[in-house]
Amino acid sequence: MFAFIRNLLAIIGLVAIGGAIYMYANHGSAVSQFTDFDPKAADTYKEMVDKLLETGNPAEATVWKAKVADGLSFEEVDQSIKSVASELNIKDVGALPLGDQVAAMQGKPWRKLKIYLFCNPLTAAKMIDFSDAYSAYLPCRISLLEDKTGALWLYTLNMDMMIHGGKPLPKEVKDEAIGVKKIMLGILERGSKGDF
Repeated sequence: MFAFIRNLLAIIGLVAIGGAIYMYANHGSAVSQFTDFDPKAADTYKEMVDKLLETGNPAEATVWKAKVADGLSFEEVDQSIKSVASELNIKDVGALPLGDQVAAMQGKPWRKLKIYLFCNPLTAAKMIDFSDAYSAYLPCRISLLEDKTGALWLYTLNMDMMIHGGKPLPKEVKDEAIGVKKIMLGILERGSKGDF
């Protein structure tokens, strides 16, 4: 029996070594390219994978969210979001009252949902000058949503992948993107508390 187990483990070891050689031969150059990525890239992707494994939901893995404090109304949080955004000097470029639109189209009440659009146009221009693909991330959004239990939540896109997920951004672009990230998190945190 001992000889059988020893031989089985030897075969498993041989297969593992063969697999490692295969992976390196076929993907080794890809692995080495990660050394050129932003120093926070690995942590960024680890956090996303951890959330994905925890929830099974890719959308949950790519957002930041905050539960609105009990007792605050949708209208109070709406005013708080607008006030904080104005104070933090990010341009309000529109809002989508999606919940109202769904209710109108269905002809019956639906959950409250409003999507706020914010942008710093000069930062946006720098991001797009760096890569046209960043235009798909614009403008920054905050969603105020009533969940199925009636609780209110704020959601925004996790910007870390955009900032840290690849090769380092030029310093000026990265600094501005981090500034916008701080503003969006400020709106999320303060809006969830009803601050003005």
